[in-house]
Amino acid sequence: MAIDTRALEDLSQRLGALLPPSLGEARADLEKNFRAALQAGLQKLDLVTREEFEVQKKVLLRTREKLEALERQLAELERQEPAA
Repeated sequence: MAIDTRALEDLSQRLGALLPPSLGEARADLEKNFRAALQAGLQKLDLVTREEFEVQKKVLLRTREKLEALERQLAELERQEPAA
């Protein structure tokens, strides 16, 4: 899965902005550590990209349409079956 590096950069900068200004140069190092920790944590999650999600959504929709067509076909066949 490709992680949006801009989003990680933005989030790590936001976290860095929460640090006291007195940390000075340590702030940049902490932002790098935040970014690395965030990236490592996200990679451990079982996530899919938006593109993969959309592909599976389309597959599910086609499958649902086929199922509904088969259900209609079965209902029609059951109506045509002579009563026993």
